[in-house]
Amino acid sequence: MKVAVFGDVHGNRWALDAVARDIETHRPDAWVNLGDQVFGGADPAGAWQLQQELKAQRGVLEVRGNTDERLGQPLTETTEKREMLAWLHAQLPEGAGASVAALPTSVTLAGGEVLAAHGTPDSAWMYLLRDGKAWASDDLVQERLGDTGNARVVIVGHSHLEHVRQIGSLTVVNAGAVSRQKDGSPLARWVLLEGGDGIWTVTFRRVPYDIEAAAQWAEAHAYQGAKEAAHLRAGKGSKEAVGRARHPEPGAPLT
Repeated sequence: MKVAVFGDVHGNRWALDAVARDIETHRPDAWVNLGDQVFGGADPAGAWQLQQELKAQRGVLEVRGNTDERLGQPLTETTEKREMLAWLHAQLPEGAGASVAALPTSVTLAGGEVLAAHGTPDSAWMYLLRDGKAWASDDLVQERLGDTGNARVVIVGHSHLEHVRQIGSLTVVNAGAVSRQKDGSPLARWVLLEGGDGIWTVTFRRVPYDIEAAAQWAEAHAYQGAKEAAHLRAGKGSKEAVGRARHPEPGAPLT
């Protein structure tokens, strides 16, 4: 079985389009979207429409991210990121925010062998594999996971950092992000899972896209568009300090 996993699109239509085209060449049996669908400034309405089309055409399984939850909040004077959220609501079709906010925090597929979430299985906000600015210990990861049933692969997003490790019989993966990278490479990311019957291979994919077109759209239209554009071009935010230990090379498999 082939499972394509992507997430943290963050409203970047250009990056998502390139990832979707790359996924199509691998002809996966299932697609999974790890959330944080539209919170970003490179044509979020276009990114929303493309994700809706993929869901209709490919049956994409979706979980909610932390920024998806933000889009379900009422806007008040004390709402965090209120200006960005107001801009997004104006860009998106009515009901889009409520739709992503209502998605589940996790999904399983392949007979329960694959468990997918944004942060952890029961929280879109908690990082599974990060402990501050370092990678979390195996014990902490297991504590955050809780009971994973008969899962053999757990795959998450949220940190925007590719990562893989083996904890007993469980392969734990961070898929990286479609947009808003943190490691200095602006390429879009997704993961291909292949296997079944308890044996799975993980392949990290990195995909070029028209970064300049996305950045120019952000500069022309987005809330804090100059900041968004700079992040997309640089492949990291202005305050990113990323540890590089145990990052996989692109295309490196793990069985």
